Amino acid sequence: MRRAERATRHRVASFDPLCTLVLLHRPDHAWPLLVAANRDELAHRASRPPARHWPDRPEVRAGLDLVAGGSWLGVNDWGVIAAVLNRMGTLGPEAGKRSRGELVLEALDHAEAAAAAAALADLDPRAYRPFNLVVADREEAFFLCHAGDGAIRVARLPPGLTMLTAHGPNDPACARIRRYRPLFATSAPPDPERGDWSDWQLLLASRASATGDPRDALCIVTEGPYGTVSSSLIALPARPDRGAVFLHAEGRPGEVPYLPVPP
Repeated sequence: MRRAERATRHRVASFDPLCTLVLLHRPDHAWPLLVAANRDELAHRASRPPARHWPDRPEVRAGLDLVAGGSWLGVNDWGVIAAVLNRMGTLGPEAGKRSRGELVLEALDHAEAAAAAAALADLDPRAYRPFNLVVADREEAFFLCHAGDGAIRVARLPPGLTMLTAHGPNDPACARIRRYRPLFATSAPPDPERGDWSDWQLLLASRASATGDPRDALCIVTEGPYGTVSSSLIALPARPDRGAVFLHAEGRPGEVPYLPVPP
């Protein structure tokens, strides 16, 4: 576990651009945790693809928001994955509030998901705009929700498939979840051993929307500057001596390839 004082030093001012997260948690499987994520953002907001960007966090591989130094998704060498999403109606920063992007880095200061979830649950919710946060490892997965009502609530996610947007886990009120969660559930699970993510990659590139609103697709393309700007895939092996598989497409999925993130 990293020192708490170091986490405090790294409070930064970025916000959370990740819009869709898919988690397949199978604790007894050879690959117990599979993650897919599409990042939706303003095209002009500068960032860098996942890498070891933080010299005093050498165990962390994560995307870097160049505006303020935070992240939206990452994994550490101990096998903890963290991702943050905004809640409905809360995109962007707000004067007097801390960055939600810092939460990913603080979560990745821990060697176990349970410890990370417990530490972040003790944060002052008044310091942040509302957020959804997922922290997971080989054994457990946790959902932390700050809905703007003065509390950070923690729930243990059950094994199986979970899809998250700005709503709650697997929430049918979200048109994207209603359309795409069943498709992920019936698709062929990725096989990281063989490097086969084909079904998930096709879904992440899909621009189909049941409502006709492009923002309800998985790959968002609008007439304005907002849309899907990158995509990531992560797999944690059961053997802790093997590192995570981390693939990243720096652009719209389906238009640019997924390439390995440097180990």
